[in-house]
Amino acid sequence: MEMGSSRGEPGLGAPHVWLSPSPWTSSDPSPCGPEGGSGHTPPGRHESNAPRLRIAGTQLHLQEALGLPAVRGDGNLEGTLEDKGAWGTEEDGQGEGEEEEEEATPTPSSGPSPSPTPEDTVTYILGRLAGLDAGLHQLHVRLHVLDTRVVELTRGLRQLREAAGDTRDAVQALQEAQSRADREHGRLEGCLKGLRLGHKCFLLSRDFEAQAAAQARCAARGGSLAQPADRQQMEALTRYLRAALAPYNWPVWLGVHDRRAEGLYLFENGQRVSFFAWHRAPHPEPGTEPSAAPHPLSPNQPNGGALENCVAQASDDGSWWDHDCERRLYYVCEFPF
Repeated sequence: MEMGSSRGEPGLGAPHVWLSPSPWTSSDPSPCGPEGGSGHTPPGRHESNAPRLRIAGTQLHLQEALGLPAVRGDGNLEGTLEDKGAWGTEEDGQGEGEEEEEEATPTPSSGPSPSPTPEDTVTYILGRLAGLDAGLHQLHVRLHVLDTRVVELTRGLRQLREAAGDTRDAVQALQEAQSRADREHGRLEGCLKGLRLGHKCFLLSRDFEAQAAAQARCAARGGSLAQPADRQQMEALTRYLRAALAPYNWPVWLGVHDRRAEGLYLFENGQRVSFFAWHRAPHPEPGTEPSAAPHPLSPNQPNGGALENCVAQASDDGSWWDHDCERRLYYVCEFPF
């Protein structure tokens, strides 16, 4: 192959390529060439094939630069390039086919696992049963621990209950002892500070209480509201109250009432009252006529009916008056001696 110098032709910048042997001389067996003339190429035919030759030269340069195989023996460059393209296409197709074969070939890991034998199944079942038996054993151990704990807690609870019962009994005993001490203290205080008369002692309290509350206070100290059994005790109690509250006249609760039945007066111990010292209106002076109307400030007692069921004693003269049981008055307690 000979490379000629570029010839200046208008509008063409690519070089001319001259190939040897020329397709117009060596490929034609006739002495006159394809046209039947001499062996030289006609000028007009040479000019008409100039663009094709330039394209062929460009392809040749590309073949040399890319290291492609040489042209065929017939000198057809386009066929060579086309064959090269077809050859590349065949290689690509072959490569794709190999990749598809590689993808289609299953890997050893994705192959089907062998089916378990009966021995494997029995071994698996025995293993699971052993695991269940171990879990059941652990549950039995935990249940035993819980049972032991429950027994201990039950024993502790029983001991606490016994201790609480003992403590309750001790507290109750202390309360009873305290009550006895309070009663004994009240009795001694009543007899030391109050009036001792026979087998009784009377003690005045200057606290204002209703009749029922006064009875409860006297009972807490080991006594009850005063219950004069006869006129001698009544007169002694009158002197004691007059001396304690003089120069004033205060009503003082006694342990006498008719709550059960109107007009039926009883002591706090349930015995019937054997004598009375009711207040009476003052008598008219000699030579004057008695008034039919009672004195407004000192009516005859009892006069309250069902509204006044409790009896109080006046501190100045010792007379009895009926009052509302909820009225708050002084009270006098009685203690045994």
